[in-house]
Amino acid sequence: MGKNNTAKKRIAVIFGGRSGEHEVSLKSAYQVISALDKNKYEIIPVAITKVGYWLVGEKGRKYLEDNLGQTGKQGGVKSENNFEDRNKFPEKFPSVDLVLPIMHGTFGEDGKLQGMLEMLGLPYVFSGVLASSLAMNKRKTKIIAKASGLKIAKDVIVIRGKKFNTEKIIAKLNFPIVIKPSELGSSVGTSLANAKEELENGIKEAFKYGEEVLLEQFVKGRELTVTVMGDKSPKALPVIEIIPKISGWFDYRAKYETGGSEEVCPAEISEEILKKIQRYAVKVFKAVGCLDLARADFIWSAEDGKLYFLEINTIPGMTATSLAPQAAAAAGMEFSVFLDKLIEGAIRRNEKEQS
Repeated sequence: MGKNNTAKKRIAVIFGGRSGEHEVSLKSAYQVISALDKNKYEIIPVAITKVGYWLVGEKGRKYLEDNLGQTGKQGGVKSENNFEDRNKFPEKFPSVDLVLPIMHGTFGEDGKLQGMLEMLGLPYVFSGVLASSLAMNKRKTKIIAKASGLKIAKDVIVIRGKKFNTEKIIAKLNFPIVIKPSELGSSVGTSLANAKEELENGIKEAFKYGEEVLLEQFVKGRELTVTVMGDKSPKALPVIEIIPKISGWFDYRAKYETGGSEEVCPAEISEEILKKIQRYAVKVFKAVGCLDLARADFIWSAEDGKLYFLEINTIPGMTATSLAPQAAAAAGMEFSVFLDKLIEGAIRRNEKEQS
């Protein structure tokens, strides 16, 4: 599993997984593999199916190609596949210079995959075990953000198996109330409740995706997102405003359906707000301990004019039109160059750690 001395860097792109964000991961991985410079890199696709089988090399590439029509469609990929020699984990992981995990959600973005890669001695792009785990839990990230001086919306955590009082929740948060699984992204399992019945049904739906459900006071305003790149001296990229078109807010449909939302990049905001939100994004990036890349989401309240931190994503969407690559493009980086910078930064960091 050591370094390969050939001119090209051997890059394993891992995608798929057992998360509710499986299809989103496939969409990102396909575009990343397509955009990576084949003159610089030898790419080894590594697919993880919905039931946890690992398909390495051509089998992984075939899995991706066979499911192209389902990428980005929640629940679109079937839980099984037709590979006869599938394994839960390959007996011998290929020798690579670096792993590029294009995984979203549980088992891929929550520190579990990162811990496994570290045990195998495989360097990888993006945040480490602790930062990935913290960022995956929306409530814990909000606690860190608040301790760092950022404003957050009122919230309540509901835990499976523990009783909760719906009336007290309504009294504390007031409608509308945002309901989301505490440890999942891409707005999977997320809903907006305007009545008690909607709240109770939304909590039931969110529990399909995890053990904790985060209930938040809805903050009406403009949704702004900031991508941060780097490690020791991270820098914020241009700010993007997200304007939902088919929903009243940025839910799964708004994110992934054609015409679901409009992204304005760079956002049309004052210089004061621009500098403030970029500063906040870098602050939470550092506080959580992120590396290489993360995207922090905020609401600029229409009521009190303040910026409310929502969450930070350690492996944001990675299609050419996803928010982080859009921000990079606004900063003058083509998608392939953006990927080069992530890979080169991770290799540089690993070399320093090994020296």
